Amino acid sequence: MLYVGDTANKNLYINKKGLSNLGIALDEHSKLPDVVLYDDKKKWLFLIEAVTSHGPVSPKRIVEMEKMLKNCNAGKIYVTAFPDFKEFKRHTSDIAWETEVWVVSFPDHMIHFNGDKFIGPR
Repeated sequence: MLYVGDTANKNLYINKKGLSNLGIALDEHSKLPDVVLYDDKKKWLFLIEAVTSHGPVSPKRIVEMEKMLKNCNAGKIYVTAFPDFKEFKRHTSDIAWETEVWVVSFPDHMIHFNGDKFIGPR
C-alpha cells in the first residue's frame, strides 16, 4: 500500500519513500486517487478511485493522473470502486475505456471496460 486518502482527510496513509521509488513526485496539488497499491512482482500500480469521493475514472481523470505519473514506469491499472450496482449504472457514461470497475456488492467480480485483455496495465 502506497496511499490512502479521502475527501475529509487527503493523506490518511502515505508511503512517500515507496511513491518516490516509483518516480511519483507529490506536492500539495497532487491529485492521487483514493487508494494506490503496488504489486512488486508484476510491477503494476493500481490506482483506485471511490466513485463517492470524486466520481469515476473518466477520460479527463486519466489525463490528470498520467501527467502526475509521467516518471512512473510501472504498469498502471485504473479502477473505479462503486458501493452498489445502482450507483455504477448512474456513472456508466463517464467511465473511461480500458479501465476496471469493482462493485462492493459483487466483491468477487470485476467489470472490464473494453480492450483485448482483462486487468492489466494500459
